[in-house]
Amino acid sequence: MVGFNTEKSLIRQGYHHLAGVDEVGRGSLFGPVVAAAIVFSEGFFLKRKAGWVKEVGDSKLLRPTKRIELVPFILEAASDFGLGYATSDEIDKLNIFRATRLAMIRALKDLTLFPDIILVDGYPIKDIDYIQAGIPQGDRKVFSIAAASIVAKVFRDGLIQMLDELYPGYELRQHKGYATESHYQALEKLGPCPLHRRSFNLFKERLLVK
Repeated sequence: MVGFNTEKSLIRQGYHHLAGVDEVGRGSLFGPVVAAAIVFSEGFFLKRKAGWVKEVGDSKLLRPTKRIELVPFILEAASDFGLGYATSDEIDKLNIFRATRLAMIRALKDLTLFPDIILVDGYPIKDIDYIQAGIPQGDRKVFSIAAASIVAKVFRDGLIQMLDELYPGYELRQHKGYATESHYQALEKLGPCPLHRRSFNLFKERLLVK
């Protein structure tokens, strides 16, 4: 269950501005991987919470309409936020793990504030000059990370919906680029478009590029 225990513990240790960092789109066959960094001040965690706060959770477990509803509240409460992404070409060149790290670093660089500590879903980000803590399944446990996952998810979903108009026939609006049966069928019929990740298994049984 998402809570504030991690943030309150860090505040007691003297940290004042905490950033949650998470990414979405890692497993997609299409488009960028997107990361968000959301900074909350100690005051947010110490004051009485508004009703929307208890609805924040892992973005994958929330209804799309609920995610969209929560984003304005999250951004209004945040002291700062940043977005970053890595393109499908960068994913193919670097591999998905390095590209995900690149997207997270870009999200952090997009911040105006320099956070005292960053809380990352999963493992710490290598080669960055931040105090950080990697928290496995952090998007299900830590409010700051869950908030970042929601913002990243809503931003990426909106982008994919726009790209659906540029690349019709793949039903991107429905599956957001993930590996569904309808997506595989469209790839068999149409072949990949320029934003498909050619290093991924696009045809179930074989890689497009080895």
